[in-house]
Amino acid sequence: MGFGERLKEERLRLGLNQSDFAAFAGVAKNSQLNYEKGERSPDAVYLAAVAEKGVDVLYVVTGIRTPAPADSLQADEALVLSQFRSLPERDRESVARLTTALAAMASRAGDKKND
Repeated sequence: MGFGERLKEERLRLGLNQSDFAAFAGVAKNSQLNYEKGERSPDAVYLAAVAEKGVDVLYVVTGIRTPAPADSLQADEALVLSQFRSLPERDRESVARLTTALAAMASRAGDKKND
């Protein structure tokens, strides 16, 4: 998926048509159409304007979603993350391997359950 497709996806996620989206971004509808078709690229002023309206600009530009802030985690998730971050690097690697193994086991158990 390219820049234009991701931009359109974000516009639709916000429930806006091209005209309304273009208006708050400070461009003409035709410019918005060209951005979504991948025929033109917007400038930083445009990207800043759409970011203010809730567009995940990192996702639009790179295809990688902006991580959720730590304060949006549940209390137990925040505790686990905090404890993980306080570990020495070698221990983090061990925990990561263990977590990957546990996830694989849970996946296999789920597959057997669905058989």
